[in-house]
Amino acid sequence: MSTPDTPGTDTPGTADDSTAGTADRAAAARADTIVVGAGVAGLAAARLIARAGRRVIVLEARDRVGGRVFTDRTGGHITDRGASWIHGIDDSPVAAAARAFGMPMVEFTVGGYQPDSRPLTYFDATGERLDEAAVRGYADDIRTVNAALVDVIARSGPDATYGEVVEQVLAEQGWDAERAERVREYNDRRAQEQYGIGMDGLGAHGLDDDTVNGDEVVFPNGYDELATRFAEGLDVRREHRVTRVRRTSGGVEVDTDRGVFAAADVVVTVPVGVLHAGDVVFEPALPETHSRALSLLRMNAFEKVVLRFAERFWDAGVYGIRQLGDEGEWWHSWYDLGRLHDEPALLTFAAGPAAVATRTWSDDEIVASTLAQLRRLYGDAVPAPTSAVVTRWQDDPFSRGSYAYMLPGVGRRRPRRPRRAHRRRAAPRGRGDLGR
Repeated sequence: MSTPDTPGTDTPGTADDSTAGTADRAAAARADTIVVGAGVAGLAAARLIARAGRRVIVLEARDRVGGRVFTDRTGGHITDRGASWIHGIDDSPVAAAARAFGMPMVEFTVGGYQPDSRPLTYFDATGERLDEAAVRGYADDIRTVNAALVDVIARSGPDATYGEVVEQVLAEQGWDAERAERVREYNDRRAQEQYGIGMDGLGAHGLDDDTVNGDEVVFPNGYDELATRFAEGLDVRREHRVTRVRRTSGGVEVDTDRGVFAAADVVVTVPVGVLHAGDVVFEPALPETHSRALSLLRMNAFEKVVLRFAERFWDAGVYGIRQLGDEGEWWHSWYDLGRLHDEPALLTFAAGPAAVATRTWSDDEIVASTLAQLRRLYGDAVPAPTSAVVTRWQDDPFSRGSYAYMLPGVGRRRPRRPRRAHRRRAAPRGRGDLGR
């Protein structure tokens, strides 16, 4: 493992010089720029800075790179526990990087909770299948409301919630209660599945960036290849937990549980949840522009459940299964992962309230809960899964959630990323997610 005294043992091509003298050890802990966090944001920043000819050290608390890009290969299965999708590959820098690295991609355009862009099997509130005409009518109602929402959201005040603007548009339609409830339910579940929070807790502008340009894709060989390739050639110090970033007369010093590092400047890419928890102390404190932006963001509660089966019990050729009504309050959508690995597998999400309520449940209890809903729809055709994966991002000390969402209080322009680094020394960077 790499420490300030044994530089680079985690990075291929960097020598392990554990017997270096005092001067060499001091040099090993000094760089032109320190990047905190070896997620994709941190690694991409480090590559760009290194390309400019600066010496960069990346400090990472985990024993791996990638952050919330984490591929599990247990039992010979490939499961992306963190980010899965690129939500629209047109003009996407992430897609461009994946292509440059030769990463195989599979089209899977359901990540944006679209009502009918790809084939889905729908069940109504009683557990009966919806026919094609009913699905078309349901999807048309959703599109009608979504089209009207654009102008209503644009005119809304900064404290408006997404739920309030949805209610305003529904009231203008003149529909009966059941018809309106189905579209209300769709928008609430969309907010939960996209941002891990119900529509009454999400700012009206919280879905402003929820657009998909081009197909959505996933990675059959695992998303972590992106992080691994980004890390190539970089000096990444794993298992270095940063506790403090402080400005000095000569630049910055970064305290870790493995020693102190010094540089001219630092780029901090830790998740919003870690910043909120105060796990990294800034001296001096971050300026008001930064703290104000952070105050309008929260880390969500959002977990994945992957179920693998010996054989398929759902329709072939569909991208997923979705149920309407109260029975689907927690488990309403399952996505067919057979497109990735030619094995019967379904992905569902514990999003928002479901993730909070089941946080203390065992994996077996969570799996049993979602299976109960599948059996409500398919009966005895649903066998016990051969294996299951349940994520625990809420309990991860290095993320404290899956990704961030915007609270009410954010206007149309949203919290602006500070244009100027904190006194030109410390610059927080990063993104809530790369795609669930």
